[in-house]
This record gives sequence, C-alpha cells and structure tokens, in this order.
Amino acid sequence: MSSFFLRLSHLGKHRPRLLAAGVWGTAVFLLLPSDWTLASRVLVAWNLAVWPYLGSLAWLMLPSSAERVREIAKQEDASSAGLMVVMSGAAVLSLVAIVAELAHGLKAGEGQWFVYGITLLTVLGSWLLLGALYTFHYAHMYYSAPQDTLPLRFPEGLQTPSYLDFTYFAFTIATAAQTSDVEVLTTPMRAAVIAQSVLSFFYNFAILGLSINIAAGLAGGK
Repeated sequence: MSSFFLRLSHLGKHRPRLLAAGVWGTAVFLLLPSDWTLASRVLVAWNLAVWPYLGSLAWLMLPSSAERVREIAKQEDASSAGLMVVMSGAAVLSLVAIVAELAHGLKAGEGQWFVYGITLLTVLGSWLLLGALYTFHYAHMYYSAPQDTLPLRFPEGLQTPSYLDFTYFAFTIATAAQTSDVEVLTTPMRAAVIAQSVLSFFYNFAILGLSINIAAGLAGGK
C-alpha cells in the first residue's frame, strides 16, 4: 500500500470526521455546475464541508467528560502538528477565494446576496474552524505531556480540563490575541500559542477589511 493510502487510512482511523468532511467537500466541488466561477465552487464546497464538520465537533465536545477528552487527545499522535499547519493553511486560503469571489462574482452575474452571503458564511466558518482546531490541539498537547510537566495551569488547580476549558483558552486567544487566566508553562505550548495569536491577528485584520468591503458594496448597491 502506498504512503498516500497509508496516511489516508490513518486519517480515517483517528479523525473520521475530518476525512468525511474532506471527501464530501471534494464531491460537492466536482458536482457543482461547471459554468460557476472557480471561486464560487470552492466556497460553496468549503461551506458544505466545514459547517457539518463543526457540527460534528460540537456534538463530540459537548457531552465529553474530562476522561473522554483524555482518551480522544491521546489517540492523536505527532501528525497533529502537521495537520494543524495544513488545516490552518486551508482556512487562510479560503480568504483568498473570498477575495476572488468579491472581485469577480458580481461581474460573472452572480446575485449580490449570494456573493456577500457566501463570503460571510466562509469567514465565520473558517474562524470557528481555526478555534476548534486549536481547541483539540491544545487538548492533545496537554494530555500527552508528562503529569509533572503539564503545559498549562488552569485556575482553581484544575488538573483534568474538559473541552469547554480548552475551548475557552483557544477562543480567548482567537478574539483577543492574548492568553487568559490560564498560565502557559512550557516552550512547545508557548510556540503553539504564538502561532495561533499571529494567525488570529492577521485573520481578524482580514475579516475587518472584508467587512468594510462588503459594507461599501452594499451601500453602493442601494
């Protein structure tokens, strides 16, 4: 079996939701009308893959106890970091598709509300995706670390944080580009936090620019 299929098999075993979302998004892209612009096909396929994926993650996270979080986190291996790079890159590239859609969608005869609606859905979905990815990444880093060198210290001496705790930590960084009352104790965790902080800063800056562009377009269309 080739290395590609081995990796695909590994992904299906450890991250079935992600594999299903990727297969579904690819199928949607291929089935969409060929006379649509490339950007609109990419964005529609992206949204139809990302939003169900986010829903499946929420379904997984909400009822999970701290012990279940530990089990899930330990199933992930060193490929977690590489996957984070790929998925974060894909989320950023979705912004490139948005810029292309805003530039050419209306000229191609697409409706204004379709162009702006798919833009807003993509921005929100990609932003939530990044936060969710880092939630799982932080959980993996925490529960794969030795007990005597835990990378995070939660308030009230919490030793077995749940996904809610990791979500709080990840989305605080996503919104404020800084840590909260959770202390970062190790260099690898600091590197992960820096990566998310920088990514979130530029992503939020891009969202602001796109929002201004959309507002100007809507105002100009009246």
